[in-house]
Amino acid sequence: LSEGCCHLYPGHIPTSPLQKALLAAGSALTALYDPYRHDMVAVLGETTGCLVLPSLRDKMKHDPEGYRILQERPRIRLSTLDVNRLRGLPDGTLGREYIRFLEDNKVSPDTRMPAKFVDDEELAYVIQRYREVHDLMHTLLGMPTNMLGEVVVKWFEAIQTGLPMCVLGAAFGPVRLSARKLRVLATELLPWAIQSGRNANCILNIYYERRWEQTVESLREEIGIFPPPAVRV
Repeated sequence: LSEGCCHLYPGHIPTSPLQKALLAAGSALTALYDPYRHDMVAVLGETTGCLVLPSLRDKMKHDPEGYRILQERPRIRLSTLDVNRLRGLPDGTLGREYIRFLEDNKVSPDTRMPAKFVDDEELAYVIQRYREVHDLMHTLLGMPTNMLGEVVVKWFEAIQTGLPMCVLGAAFGPVRLSARKLRVLATELLPWAIQSGRNANCILNIYYERRWEQTVESLREEIGIFPPPAVRV
């Protein structure tokens, strides 16, 4: 391939299957050593997600709201959010609780890496969308960004999406937890996350930007997420 003809979208880096395998192995080892290396988690997601991303895209294409998202390609960035308006919404609404989550945990949607290694422009958007709604999953599931909260969200996302990166995070994340947190995970949080993941509609089929005024409670009910257990995470 000559230079220039193989870049499918801005930032795309064409890679061979062998290069993808090497990137996947290296990023997996780094991410297991340091789960907060979001760049490595992102590379792992892209290099291992090729088998799953087409089915996620098809789920979006066959759902009216999901199809609209694929057509309009909304992005969740600080530049696309009216933070002051969301902050002014009533307590309990998705927009208010999302901004509260970002502020309480000192996180920003702008830290989500742009897709680089996915060799299909539409599938690159699908994984980008998954990344950008990750903090909304924390908000809907009521989970903080500590290791226990991340493991719970990863279990939910693994069941929802089937992405190998989520499965890996769900399986290996618990090794860093204390005995007390492992007990809470095993007895309370894990059964709830698995049950909710199986019961819920595809999380990529919700146009969250058009739901800011909706209450978290009613959106959970609509998607099929059960109320979180009353335990300290």
